[in-house]
Amino acid sequence: MTSAAAHDGAQLRNVVAKDNTASTVWADSAYRSKTNEEWLKDNGLKSDIHQRKPKGKPMPETMSRANGRRSKIRSAVEHVFARQKDKMKLFIRAICISRATVKIDMANIAYNTLRYVFHEGRRATA
Repeated sequence: MTSAAAHDGAQLRNVVAKDNTASTVWADSAYRSKTNEEWLKDNGLKSDIHQRKPKGKPMPETMSRANGRRSKIRSAVEHVFARQKDKMKLFIRAICISRATVKIDMANIAYNTLRYVFHEGRRATA
């Protein structure tokens, strides 16, 4: 977790866990840079980071299809954040990082509890 002043793309090294068993890194286009791509390659990781549209040109069809393929995978993760922001009204405005961390942790616990109850309810009726 960082302050709002920190650029997301500069934080890639801090969020990619070296001990993760997956070798593919999924992220939005804010994380795509030559530096990050080289770092991923040097660490034996495959980049599946969204590509940006070229400035002043339409997005090529192949790039658009590749981003669409990535979006199908990433949407499962993004739906969690959307639910927390929309339905759970998660909005972080805190004086320090530790307070923001607690708010996010509590939102994660609440979300996971809701998902557990949902899945248990589905299992009981089946």
